[in-house]
Amino acid sequence: MLLVKQELLAALANTLESFSPGAGAKAIFESPKVAAHGDFASTAAMQLAKPLGRKPRELAEELSAALRATPAFGQWVDAVEIAGPGFLNIRLKTAAKQQIVREVLAAGEAFGRQPARGERVLVEFVSANPTGPLHVGHGRQAALGDAICSLLSTQGQDVYREFYYNDAGVQIQTLAHSTQLRLQGFKPGDAEWPSGEKAAAYNGDYIADIAEDFKAKKTVSADDRAYTASGDVEDIDSIRQFAVAYLRREQDLDLQAFQVKFDNYYLESSLYTSGRVAATVQKLIDAGKTYEQDGALWLRSTEYGDDKDRVMRKQDGTYTYFVPDVAYHIAKWERGFHKVVNIQGTDHHGTIARVRAGLQAAGVGIPAGYPDYVLHTMVRVVKGGEEVKISKRAGSYVTLRDLIEWTSTDAVRFFLLSRKPDTEYTFDIDLAVAKNNDNPVYYVQYAHARICSVLAAWGGDVAALQGVDLSALESPAAQALMLLLAKYPAMLTAAAADFAPHDVTFYLRELAASYHSYYDAERILVDDEAVKKARLALVAATAQVLHNGLAVLGVSAPRKM
Repeated sequence: MLLVKQELLAALANTLESFSPGAGAKAIFESPKVAAHGDFASTAAMQLAKPLGRKPRELAEELSAALRATPAFGQWVDAVEIAGPGFLNIRLKTAAKQQIVREVLAAGEAFGRQPARGERVLVEFVSANPTGPLHVGHGRQAALGDAICSLLSTQGQDVYREFYYNDAGVQIQTLAHSTQLRLQGFKPGDAEWPSGEKAAAYNGDYIADIAEDFKAKKTVSADDRAYTASGDVEDIDSIRQFAVAYLRREQDLDLQAFQVKFDNYYLESSLYTSGRVAATVQKLIDAGKTYEQDGALWLRSTEYGDDKDRVMRKQDGTYTYFVPDVAYHIAKWERGFHKVVNIQGTDHHGTIARVRAGLQAAGVGIPAGYPDYVLHTMVRVVKGGEEVKISKRAGSYVTLRDLIEWTSTDAVRFFLLSRKPDTEYTFDIDLAVAKNNDNPVYYVQYAHARICSVLAAWGGDVAALQGVDLSALESPAAQALMLLLAKYPAMLTAAAADFAPHDVTFYLRELAASYHSYYDAERILVDDEAVKKARLALVAATAQVLHNGLAVLGVSAPRKM
């Protein structure tokens, strides 16, 4: 059906061109808002009417006649109807809809994917401080980032996954100090332990675990480093390095459990040791985009749409947190990544304007609007109707590993992707483990497993279904399922453009519902061999698209449940 659509679009373009030179370039089909109105719709008559000085409905009559005279429309279109002020509603022949089954079976896992475009894209996500376990917010970000990378890959883009480690600054000092206090025998609640809402200490049990291993002079290995503890309670530098390595390893384990892999881990500290931060500040000074006031260095960010100028270097000589971010993004640009997507929490909203202002002010050729941002809200976790707020291991929040252990990687991924990123989301543990149709991931996976069961009962070679006669697929339920299969590639393209993996979850739920309706309406393993083969081909194509869509989300497609 995709090839059918291309042929019909070409016929529409040629026809429009004959009415008005240049109009063919704007040939598109829309999906009718009401399914009963047809399979494709065109507003071409209304768009051409004014420049041609014609009445839209009269022009639609002429366009309809011209289109029906083309070979493509003659072969694939049952009717072209005129509605309202000049809409063209196009009804396809059943044979046209059936072509999608062949296309899916022929393409297999490649169905919906576009050829390589040669465009490199860097997606930065998770980027958690190495000061504690990954929490459920990091989990939402990991699911979003991984799925967005997969979506962009389906569109032929060369995607690079990057994790930015904030391994410099006050948080790392707090981590080292908290670990040292544990080594000295103190714990939260003791008089010697920092207390209060803004106290500089981490209270989770994981700090005690770090201290115990440090005292034992253990060696920890993360993706980019290995470090052996000195065991000296007074050696704050060794405590800091060991704690960072320890938590990097813990986060690596969390990400492995979540089946998320990165191409690179970029260290914030490297921006300072390499001189990139200092060089970036100098670029901004040289460009005349800074000024001194009250003992601080300021960026003229209001020149680039920010609501006020921002401090770059504080009175004590340290840099504010957006300065290394600017240096980091200049590094991304210089590494050849001219399209960059950052996935961050909504608490980073204020950062966007100042980072983009700094990039513009630096004068290194970076365009306005670089990089793109996807912001997400935090996640509430509910279990047994009660909100779960505290993890003993983390001290004050539910960890990603908790969520995986309570449910499954598949459930966590699908649930965290099932809403727009900036929408508040409540993760219901009880729903995520339920084996019924109210559980969306179970519902979709069960549709795939149900098809695999039918195919297994048949026992034939699915590859042999590519060439079967599909003329028996005429029922309303079969046609609805085929039309939905045909929407998959366009859905992927739109979801990738909008950084919207939730669109994939919506589509998969709709496809699963359509399959379940079809299964209830028509028996598949009937005695009539031709009818049976046609229906098997349709459900095999449906299983393939379910598999492909779940793979984009990083969710498995089980053959049995």
